[in-house]
Amino acid sequence: MSSFRFLHAADLHLDSPLRGLAQHEGLSLSRIRNASRKALDTLVETALREDVAFVVIAGDLYDGSWKTIGTGLYMARALGRLLSHNIRVFLLQGNHDAVSVLTRDLPLPEGVARFPSQAPETFRIDTLGVALHGQSFASRHVPDDMTRFYPPPVPGYFNIGVLHTSLSGHGRHETYAPCTQEGLAALGYDYWALGHVHERMIAGPSPHIVFPGVLQGRHIHEQGEKGAVLVTVRDGAVCAVDPVLCDDVRWTHETLDCTGIEQDSALHERIGALLRSVAGRDPERLFILRLTLCGETSLHQTLARQPQALREAILHLAAMSGGTVELEKLVIETRPPERTASLSPAGRDDDAIAGFLREAAEDPALRAQIRDDLEACLGTLPLDTPVPGSLLALIRSGDWDTLLPRISETLLARLSDGSEGDAP
Repeated sequence: MSSFRFLHAADLHLDSPLRGLAQHEGLSLSRIRNASRKALDTLVETALREDVAFVVIAGDLYDGSWKTIGTGLYMARALGRLLSHNIRVFLLQGNHDAVSVLTRDLPLPEGVARFPSQAPETFRIDTLGVALHGQSFASRHVPDDMTRFYPPPVPGYFNIGVLHTSLSGHGRHETYAPCTQEGLAALGYDYWALGHVHERMIAGPSPHIVFPGVLQGRHIHEQGEKGAVLVTVRDGAVCAVDPVLCDDVRWTHETLDCTGIEQDSALHERIGALLRSVAGRDPERLFILRLTLCGETSLHQTLARQPQALREAILHLAAMSGGTVELEKLVIETRPPERTASLSPAGRDDDAIAGFLREAAEDPALRAQIRDDLEACLGTLPLDTPVPGSLLALIRSGDWDTLLPRISETLLARLSDGSEGDAP
């Protein structure tokens, strides 16, 4: 049996739409929008550089029906580059690009094979002794195990099963074509090229059952390195499954403990050092950062009252760190030092404020009354989009679980600095 290499990718989600990022100032939206295309380019360039025999894409080439023909043309050019170097491509449609979802599709030239949706089919590469078995999704929701109808392995061939599946409800992903690791192994294939789960995961090694993960992370919940896998087969056995990084934009969530920080300058210095550390991980990629501040600090009240001022400072620090780190969201979860948390200004009853807010948290009728009163005030304000995470944004969204503690902090901070005037 011959030796060869192939690329296994899945979940390209080409031209996946951005949701909610436009409200975050300072982000390179054009680069983020084009990241899925750049990731596809990197996949193709890797295939050419590594001289692979073929490429398997296990579902979700697209995020849904194309918004413009440009999406299809970009995929066609990528496939054309592979074919021009005699690299065959095997495609499978998943839940996002199921037959019933796509309103238009590519005409496929010789050298590109797509698994049908009516029943599993086997494609052979006789020169290599390879057989690929798979079935595309006919519709978006597939509640049953599709592998029940997959054919037995071709004797004497290296058999690859191609499937888009949640593998018994892995992680946060919805259940599609559920199956088990034991069931896949029982079919007797040598390698399972899976898609749908967006984290890289390798089970096995007998047989290798592999999710390569999403080709390009699309939001903060798809953090870390993303790409495909390069599989090396020698004498009929898998001897290596190596990650191939394809992402151009990488999402990361960092937490900074602010305990003991008492000056703005010290906080800025710590944030600047963190930004430089993130940028140094890979200078060629753009990192989109969600930053959470936690810990006890005397700056807590200032941070709670003026988050936008710190956000703007971070944007400047990020720009000065080389321009490869940008801020998606700032989350402030600090708390005041215990020695000051219980202090009250003379003549003020902090317990009364806290008690009122606790009552509001537990009483729907009181919350409704507060909401009605606030809406009367909101009607006099401009209709501009509020800063994400601000009190105004929380009020408009009705996020009371987050809003009530923030109101308490803000009221107590105002009372403690005397900004409302002297007590009678």
